[in-house]
Amino acid sequence: MPPGGRFRTRLRLDSRRADTGQARPARAIARHPGCRPARAGAADRQPLSRAYVSRTPTSALRAWKHLGRLATARVGATAEVCPLTIDVAGLHIDFGKQRLDPEVLDALVALSGEVELGSARDDLFNGEPVNFTENRAALHTALRASVEERPVAVRDEIFKAQTHQRDLVTALRSGTWLGYTGKPVRTLVHVGIGGSHLGPALVVEALDATHAPIDCRFLANVDAHATSRLLDGLDPATTLFVIASKSFTTTETLVNATTLRGWFLERALDTSAIARHFMAITANLPAAATFGIPAHNVLPMWDWVGGRYSLWSCVGFPIAVSIGNEGFAALLAGARQMDQHFRTAKDSENAPLLLALAGIWNGNFLGAQSHALLCYDQRLAGLVTYLQQLEMESNGKTVRRDGTRSDVHTAPILWGGEETNGQHAFHQLLHQGSRAFSADFIACIEPGHERAAQPRLDQHHRWLLANCLGQSEALLGGSDSGSAHQQSKGARSSTTILLDRLNATTLGALIALYEHKVFCQGMIWGINPFDQWGVELGKQLGSTIHAELGGGLSKKHDSATRLLMDRIRRGGSTEQ
Repeated sequence: MPPGGRFRTRLRLDSRRADTGQARPARAIARHPGCRPARAGAADRQPLSRAYVSRTPTSALRAWKHLGRLATARVGATAEVCPLTIDVAGLHIDFGKQRLDPEVLDALVALSGEVELGSARDDLFNGEPVNFTENRAALHTALRASVEERPVAVRDEIFKAQTHQRDLVTALRSGTWLGYTGKPVRTLVHVGIGGSHLGPALVVEALDATHAPIDCRFLANVDAHATSRLLDGLDPATTLFVIASKSFTTTETLVNATTLRGWFLERALDTSAIARHFMAITANLPAAATFGIPAHNVLPMWDWVGGRYSLWSCVGFPIAVSIGNEGFAALLAGARQMDQHFRTAKDSENAPLLLALAGIWNGNFLGAQSHALLCYDQRLAGLVTYLQQLEMESNGKTVRRDGTRSDVHTAPILWGGEETNGQHAFHQLLHQGSRAFSADFIACIEPGHERAAQPRLDQHHRWLLANCLGQSEALLGGSDSGSAHQQSKGARSSTTILLDRLNATTLGALIALYEHKVFCQGMIWGINPFDQWGVELGKQLGSTIHAELGGGLSKKHDSATRLLMDRIRRGGSTEQ
C-alpha cells in the first residue's frame, strides 16, 4: 500500500453524503494567485480533507456557536482550578489554571472534530500539500521521523543530507577542518534571518555548550552595528562563515554575507581561500557557486520545509556543531516523541491539541487580546522571539482557505520575556491592567547547574520556581485585600509547562509541542499556517526606497513617506 493509502480510503468514505450515503462531487481547492505550479504527480493526488475546502464560516460551526453560549454563561463566574495535566517526553503540562471545565473541554474537542482536524493531521504527516497556496507539503516532521516513518519520496534526500551534515560536523569538531593558514577552524558564524536564524540561535543559546570545541555566533540583522560587533576581534584564519538562505537572494543575508566576504578577502588576499571558510545552506547551488562556495560545502534546503520549521533540517547545522551529532540526534528524538504523542493520543489527552484549544477558548471566547510567554529560565531567553515568528507568521492571517475573509480573530499578539526580570517590568499590567490576555509559564524542575557550583546555586533555582508558581497563582486567584489600588481581580488564564530538565530531548519536544499547537489552531480558524504572503509588500517597497535613497528616481509614495525620505536625504542635524 502506498504512503497514505489507508488515509485516502477514509477520505473517499468521508466524502459520502451523510443523508443519502452517495458520493458528492469533489470540490476544488481554492488557489492563491501566488500558487506555485503543481508538483509532478500532484494531479493524481486525492482531495485533501474537507477541513481545507469548507466554505462554512468559522462562527457558523455548530461547536463554535455552542462555545459562544458557554462563554456567555460564564461571564463573571469565579475562576476555579480544574485539574488537567499531561506528561510527555519529559514535559509536564498543567492546564489546571485554564478555565476549562469539563463542559467547555468537551465542546472544544467537538470543535476540532467538526473541522476534521484528525484528517488534516494525517495530511500533514503523509506529505499532502497542506501549504495549498504554494502547492507544497510541510514535511518538517519527516526530518525527525524514523526512516520507516518518512514518506518514501523524501527518504533518500533526507538520508543524504543528514549524512553530509554529520560528516561536516565531525570535521569541524575534531579539528580536521583547516583554514587557509593551516590552523583548525575554531569559530562558526551563522548568517541568516527569520527561520534561518531564530531556531538555531535559540537552541545553541539554550543548550550552551561551554566547553564546545567550536564557538558558534550568529548574524541576522542588516544593521551594520551588528556586523561591526561581530567582526571585532574575529580571526579570519580560524573562522567559518555559514550562509543560510533557501533562495540565496534574501536581502539582509546577502548584504551581510557580501560584507563578510569582503572583510575576509581583505585579510586572506586569496579568493581560493573562500572554499575553506564559507559554507552555504541553500536550494540555489548556482548562486552559492557564484559566491565562491564549492558544492561540497553546500547543505540542501527543500521547498517542503518552511523557514520557521527548518531547525530540524540542515539549517540546524550550527546546533549540531555546538552540541555534537549525538546532541542533534537527541533534539530530533525529543521532537519525534511529541510527534508520536500528537498522532496517537486521544483528543482529551493530546497536549498540542489542548494547548491550541485553550488558546482558542481564551482568545475567541474569553476576550484575550494577547498571549504572554513567561520563561523562568534564562537559557530560554530566545524562546519568545522564536515563538513570535512561529505563531504570528503562521497564523497572523485573515483569509481562509476558500479565499473568504475570516469572521473570527486569528493569532493573538505574542510577547513576553525571561523571568524574573519581567516581574519588574510588565507584570504590573498583568495583575491590574485593563487588557485581557492569556499566558504560558515555562520552567525547569532540575536546575542544570555545574555540579561543583550546585550547592551554592540551588536557592537561586528555588526562587525561580517559587516565583513562577506564585505569579500564576496570583493571576488566577487575584486579591481583594487592602484598598482598591492594592487589589487585583485575578481570573487570568495560564498554562504551566515544567521541563524535567533542559536538554536536547526536552527542548526538541517543547518546540514540537508549539509547532503542532500552531497547526491545530490554523486548521480550526480555517487558514494556511505555512505561507507568509503578508511580509512581501513591505519588502518590495523597501527595495524601491533603498534605490531611491541612493539617488534613484523617486516613484509615487504617500506624502508622509516622501517627507521622511527628504529628511533622510538632508542628513542628520549637526546641532546635537
